[in-house]
Parts: sequence; structure tokens; C-alpha cells
Amino acid sequence: MPVTSVEKDLDQLSITIVADFAAPLRRLWDAYTDPRQIERFWGPPTYPATFLRHDALTGGRSVYSMTGPEGDTHYGCWDWTSADAPHSFEVIDRFSDAAGVPNTDLPATRMDFAFEETSGGSRLSATSHFDSLEQMQQLIDMGMLEGTREAMAQIDQVLADLASFATERRAEAQVLSDTQVRVARVIRGTVDQVWRAHNDAALMKRWLLGPDGWSMPVCEIATAIGESYHYEWQRDGGDERFGFTGELLEVEEPYRAVTTEAMVGMDFPATLNELTLTEVEGGTLLSLVITYANAEQRDAVLATGMTDGMETSYQRLEGLLQPTLA
Repeated sequence: MPVTSVEKDLDQLSITIVADFAAPLRRLWDAYTDPRQIERFWGPPTYPATFLRHDALTGGRSVYSMTGPEGDTHYGCWDWTSADAPHSFEVIDRFSDAAGVPNTDLPATRMDFAFEETSGGSRLSATSHFDSLEQMQQLIDMGMLEGTREAMAQIDQVLADLASFATERRAEAQVLSDTQVRVARVIRGTVDQVWRAHNDAALMKRWLLGPDGWSMPVCEIATAIGESYHYEWQRDGGDERFGFTGELLEVEEPYRAVTTEAMVGMDFPATLNELTLTEVEGGTLLSLVITYANAEQRDAVLATGMTDGMETSYQRLEGLLQPTLA
């Protein structure tokens, strides 16, 4: 059990939980900022978490669900008020609905996370601040302390597995819900480089090609909210061609972009694509959450080999970035 102390301060209306880990500071930090990892320990074993959004930066947002043994699902959200990698971050933690809209009938908590190196590895001090003694007691009665202890007990196993997240590096698709899939990949390159690779038409035409044997004759990028983009690919030496178009809905350079995506000439419902870039040890974690109209559309797209095509493109991108990193 990594928790070494729990201190309640009634004067400051706060609870501080300290936990020690036999892992480097950076690995512990990445465990909290990588959605694939934090969802393995944020909820206690009986209420595992799924992170539907996770922006590990000042001004970012996170939305997560916790599902109980009876199938009951509860949602929460974070508003990131500060982030200083790999030393600290602060969030406002609220109960919410599935879309991340806060439930104002339940208390919000300000949470400070401080990370530091120790002689044996690293230490996390997590402090929760409350608006009143009644609010503090309400959350304690709801099982906050027991749940946090059980959740933190899972971190050691996640830290032991962290190397695989960085070294395997292949694009992987994880089903988050009936309508959502997250594709994640650590790319050897900086956040700025990976962002530019998604917003420079000349560069995109060199890597965003999927399997070998295709070119990208049309690459019109949306640079401002409300603008449309248009991409088309053509098989070398043939007439086979397909494309996508959509609208840029949100942008926070160089960390996040939200777009719609519809296949050109096809009457399929558009998807919502949420791209997030996060600095991690060894490169940039690219996380793409795709929301489909229904489970049938989700499964049909996954069956096309979409993830394999994305992996080929990301390998091609890394080949372009490596000379600039040398």
C-alpha cells in the first residue's frame, strides 16, 4: 500500500494524502497525465474509471466515468487551474453528467497534486480543499478516504507497466463506450512538432497516407474555428479515391483540436474527433477520441483496419521527425 499518511486539517478544511512509490518522478507524473494509465487507478477496484477527455495543461478539462459492479455509472470532471510538469497540478473536481456538465447540487473540491523525488523514488502529496466542514464530512461519508486508499493501492502495478506504454508505441484502439473509441500512440517528437505535422499541408502529404501505395492530392486544412477541411487520397496508378471533410470546432494550439469528420460522397453520420497531445517521457502522447453515431458504425469502422493504417502513418511521421531530433 503506497499511502504513508492521511492528515485532516479542520482549520484549513483540507485532507492531505501522502503516498510513496519506488518509481522515478517522471514515471509517476506520466501515470497521472496519460489517460490510458490514470484510468487504471483513479477509481477503486469496484468502481474502475474511464477517461473520456484528459487535457493535462492549465485551462484544460478532464471528463471521466466510474462504473460499479451493478453497472451503475457515475461521472465527474476536472477543470485544470494550473499545471507545472512534472512537479504539480491543481484541478477543481466536480460531479457531472456524461457530457461533463457539472452537477451543482453536489460539492466541488479543489485538489492539489505535488510530486517530488525521494531517495527511494518519488512521492505524491494530494491535498483536497473544501468550502465547509459540512462539505468535507459529506464527502467523507460518501467513502472518499476509503476509495482513495483503494485507488492508490493500484498505482504500483501501473508504474511497473509504464515501460510498455513508451516502448511498444504502436497505435492502439480502446473502446470507451458504445459510441466512443480512443486511439493512442506515443510519437518520438515534441508536442510542437507533432502539432505542426497535423497543420502543415506539405508535411501532411508526406506522412498521412495510411498503407503504402497511396498519395494525398487534396489537403486543405482548417486553421480557425468554423472553417472546413478537405482531405482526399488516391491509389497510385489507379482511379480509386476517397476523402473526408469536416469542420474545426475547437482549437488550443498546440495541445487540442476538435473536428467533425464525414466521408466524402457517403451518407454516413459524421463523427466527432477530439485530438489531444501530451508531453510524456520519450515523446508526445497522441490521443484521439472518436465519437460515432452508434455502436454499429463504431464496429464497422474498426473492422476496416483503421488502426493499422494509422500506425503505418505514425511510423512514417516518426521517420520524418527523427532527422530533426538527431
